[in-house]
Amino acid sequence: MSTTASKSRRRYKRWLWIPVVFLAITHWDIALPTVTVHYSEDARGELKYIWNVQDRIFKGRMQPGGGTRDYGFLFPDENFFMEISWWNDGALRHCVNVTPRWPNTHIYLNANGDIDYSEGSGTDAHRLKQCFTDTASP
Repeated sequence: MSTTASKSRRRYKRWLWIPVVFLAITHWDIALPTVTVHYSEDARGELKYIWNVQDRIFKGRMQPGGGTRDYGFLFPDENFFMEISWWNDGALRHCVNVTPRWPNTHIYLNANGDIDYSEGSGTDAHRLKQCFTDTASP
C-alpha cells in the first residue's frame, strides 16, 4: 500500500512543475527592471526613438499622450548600458543614458519633447546621464 501512495505522490509532484515552468517562461519580464518614457498629451507631433540596450536595438514612434518602455538586464555587468535617443522632424534631438532600477524607472517628456525635470514631474533624474554613443543633450 505504501508503495502505491509513494508513487502517486512522486507523480503528483512531477506534474506540479509544469505550471511553475509555464509561469516562469511567460512572466519572466516581471523580474527585469524597466524604463518607461511618457510623452505629454499636450504635445503636437510624434517623436521617433531608438532604444539601445547593450546593443539590442529597437526603433519606434511615440504619439502625444503615448510612450515607450524597454527592459534592462536582471544581473547587469560593468559594461551594461541602456540608452534612448529621440527626435522629431524639426530641431529636437535628445539622447540619455539610463541606469534602470527595479521595478521601474520613469522619464516624463513635456509638450516640447524635452525631459521634464520640474519638481513633482515623476522623472527619475538621478538615473539619467549623458549618452556614451550620441552627443545629443539629455
